[in-house]
Amino acid sequence: MSKALGLLSGGLDSSLAALALKRQEVEVTCIAFVTPFFGSAKAEKAARKMDIPLIVKPIGEVHLEMVKNPHYGYGKNLNPCIDCHAMMFRIAGEIMAKQGFDFLFSGEVLGQRPMSQNLSALQAVAKHSGMAGRILRPMSARLLPETPMENAGLVDRSRLLDIQGRSRRRQAEFAEAWGLIDYPPSGGGCLLTEKSFSGRLRDLFAHQPEATVTDVELLKLGRQFRLSPNARLTLGRDQGSNEKIKGIARPTDILLRSASFTGPLGLVSGRPEATDLELAAAVVAAYGKGQDEAQVEILLLQGNVQRLQAVAPRPREACQDLRID
Repeated sequence: MSKALGLLSGGLDSSLAALALKRQEVEVTCIAFVTPFFGSAKAEKAARKMDIPLIVKPIGEVHLEMVKNPHYGYGKNLNPCIDCHAMMFRIAGEIMAKQGFDFLFSGEVLGQRPMSQNLSALQAVAKHSGMAGRILRPMSARLLPETPMENAGLVDRSRLLDIQGRSRRRQAEFAEAWGLIDYPPSGGGCLLTEKSFSGRLRDLFAHQPEATVTDVELLKLGRQFRLSPNARLTLGRDQGSNEKIKGIARPTDILLRSASFTGPLGLVSGRPEATDLELAAAVVAAYGKGQDEAQVEILLLQGNVQRLQAVAPRPREACQDLRID
């Protein structure tokens, strides 16, 4: 019996790819990657339903460095799909070698995404990953050149699929026939494909090239304001985001909140100067219950050090000029 390790997002295509091999008695294990831009929850749910072992692999730091400067560039937003798939195959290939799998596979469908899943792109992924000749794409295998795994009899090519294009009709038919139900809708799942988040990330990369995973996590929370080229303010929208901001704060970050009124928690990151902190305090005051006061005292906390700063709340319309969208 051959052993295969597959990339599993938890979507319909990657699930069907795993089942296509499992149905011909290939011993299937899957791997899901965790980065600041996508997680493993859907993959974990899908793996449980299919009774397939799953490896969950965090790759946040190395993935972020790739996103900053992808070899093949970006898609419509800041999604470096070719480089991302190549990285995942490269890491999966290292696990394949250590744990004795025979080959890798994925749920990619020929022509489903015109820029990242055409024949040239699929070949680029294989070459850039260093795993050329070890990657099988069961969903479109009969439309692609025969692989060494098929030649060696590790899989039966005649029982692989020949799906191509953007329609999901045939996938839905196979899902019904193979008893795969309650799968997530197509698309989504990766923040790098979202226009609003990509705008925030572009701003971060432009002003803070050394940005870390924590800086990216902050982009997901509340409102974002560009105070200066050197400093950014993250402002909570509700109690939940306030708690998350507090929990993610590093020793170098500065937390701000109103000393006398209820309101949001702010976090200043980067390399702020005194003027940046004064501006941040005015924005925090603008979004609290003291927004109509002449002056509000804002508490600034950095580690065990704290101080008060009295500021006039900034007019809300003026705050919008600082928003990062």
